[in-house]
Amino acid sequence: MEEQLEQAIGIRIRKLRLDKGLTLDDLATASGVSRAMISRIERAEASPTASLLARICAALGLSLSAFFAEEGERASPLARRQEQQVWRDPETGYLRRSVSAPGTASDVDIVEVEFPAGARVSFPPHAASHGMTQHVWLFDGELEMTAGEVVYRLRPGDCLFMPVGEGHVFHNPGNAPARYCVVLDRGGR
Repeated sequence: MEEQLEQAIGIRIRKLRLDKGLTLDDLATASGVSRAMISRIERAEASPTASLLARICAALGLSLSAFFAEEGERASPLARRQEQQVWRDPETGYLRRSVSAPGTASDVDIVEVEFPAGARVSFPPHAASHGMTQHVWLFDGELEMTAGEVVYRLRPGDCLFMPVGEGHVFHNPGNAPARYCVVLDRGGR
């Protein structure tokens, strides 16, 4: 199953890149991910981390939710839990569930995340993500969010708003998994 997902990710990146008329070098420059790594991901020889995949998606003008949505899928306003796309980051083990109904005209994506104790994911500043914003709403556990130079410590029920393109770090300093929701607004992209 995991191998099939890696192949599907690689095929989707390659198709999106070619549909936009981009070479591997073009996508590497736009995303800040090396040409060699993109090539390995497209051939399913490497699993992208959450940070790498987010940078590639941003350079392609997509959120992770839009990336994982089935292409050509008929838009339905209902996204049943058992049909929602789930992806596990190979580096941290965090589990990402695309909650939003795919294929709708909305610029908002809702994502549920289960973030392991001690895990840390960094999303460096990236021009392709400018204009995107997100709300991070913590349900369970602890979450430390770094946005620019400011560190926010979230407790259950707290919600943090921030721009996406300026870079940020998700860190679970606790001994238990954190569960939170990200509401991403692509800003009319």
